[in-house]
Amino acid sequence: MTTEKKNYALPIAIMFALFAMISFVTNLAAPFGTIWKNEYAGSNVLGMMGNMMNFLAYFFMGIPAGNMLVKIGYKKTALIAMAIGVLGLFTQFLSSKIGATTDVFAFGGFTIKLNFIIYLLGAFICGFCVCMLNTVVNPMLNLLGGGGNKGNQLIQTGGALNSLSGTLTPLFVGALIGTVTAQTTMTDVSSLLFIAMGVFASAFIIISFFSIPEPHLQKGGSLKTNFTHSPWSFRHTVLGVIGIFIYVGVEIGIPGTLNFYLADASDKGAGLLTNGAAIGGAIAAIYWLLMLVGRSISSAISGKVSSRTQLIVVSAAAILFVLIAIFTPKTITVSMPGYSVTEGFNMSQVPLSALFLVLCGLSTSVMWGGIFNLAVEGLGKYTAQASGIFMMMVVGGGVLPLLQQFISDSVGYMASYWLIIAALVYLLFYGLVGSKNVNKDIPVE
Repeated sequence: MTTEKKNYALPIAIMFALFAMISFVTNLAAPFGTIWKNEYAGSNVLGMMGNMMNFLAYFFMGIPAGNMLVKIGYKKTALIAMAIGVLGLFTQFLSSKIGATTDVFAFGGFTIKLNFIIYLLGAFICGFCVCMLNTVVNPMLNLLGGGGNKGNQLIQTGGALNSLSGTLTPLFVGALIGTVTAQTTMTDVSSLLFIAMGVFASAFIIISFFSIPEPHLQKGGSLKTNFTHSPWSFRHTVLGVIGIFIYVGVEIGIPGTLNFYLADASDKGAGLLTNGAAIGGAIAAIYWLLMLVGRSISSAISGKVSSRTQLIVVSAAAILFVLIAIFTPKTITVSMPGYSVTEGFNMSQVPLSALFLVLCGLSTSVMWGGIFNLAVEGLGKYTAQASGIFMMMVVGGGVLPLLQQFISDSVGYMASYWLIIAALVYLLFYGLVGSKNVNKDIPVE
């Protein structure tokens, strides 16, 4: 019997685009936050609320997204995710048109407007979208590539595009905003929202016409398997779940707070009087670019250097970088690249601390894979359950940065990085001690 070999080139290209869109949509929240922060008299907490809502959706959607793959398959889950993405982005756009003069309630001495609530709702809806896409794109690319080395190669390529998108997003937002003023609104960045909606809509139409292999689709009448244990029975997995929660918070918190710091022209911030948002966006982009570099290096050495060793080294290095950033006075400056629509690329003098915080991108790039690999090692049949739990813990990317902004509002931007130090110390502990499987007596076959 001859099996017809299908050409999945176009669906693969669409999955690559969606891989990039995950990072694009996620990384809009922090630079958009500079607009809302300015509207609410420099409140870093309110500025980071969009990011919080984006990641909060993971907590509610992590496990259901995995269940959707089993019940309705990859294709339908991806289509639903893209439709939700368009809705979320359009809702964010509506925040530039509706409710700017309508008071809703008082919070922390501020009168919250309806447009801000609409924006937060849009960010929350987008969070559902990217959570579902995160659940879909990795296994779908592996399937479309036929598994094995080819499937892994497609996943790595998608990951590189994801990092590239994360690099460009804060750069684009910063370039459109320039210097945040009282007149800066979401209207200034609406073009990015419409581009993202266009990509999702195009991908939806194309994927609709292609048949996708669905080997994990649950057939009617199939029985649910009952396990005697769960991922929570393994100490190294439980500690790894905490590690994922902390890691995503560190990954988002470092560049997000740095962006706020550089965009803040007051004495509290970096003191950049012109194009602060543009410079902050460009420098935050370097952080994401270094994550791409770090992932490439890790891919090259992972055959010889264990995940545990990599996690230990990068955690220790990140602790050193952040400590230097905290203790370096902002009067000590360094020239780093910035960008604005009017002036293009140019070198700007920024506090030396920015350079060391950007270097943390080399470290954080390795952490997700390292923690995940160590946490699921030896789980066997419990690995799938653990994956859903890990997806829920991505909510840490909303919780920790928000907590960091509470600290920065109270005692300053650089002091808030002590929270990052504490988080990195935990990740170092996990690499050194917590990642060891002490429950090998539990049967996993």
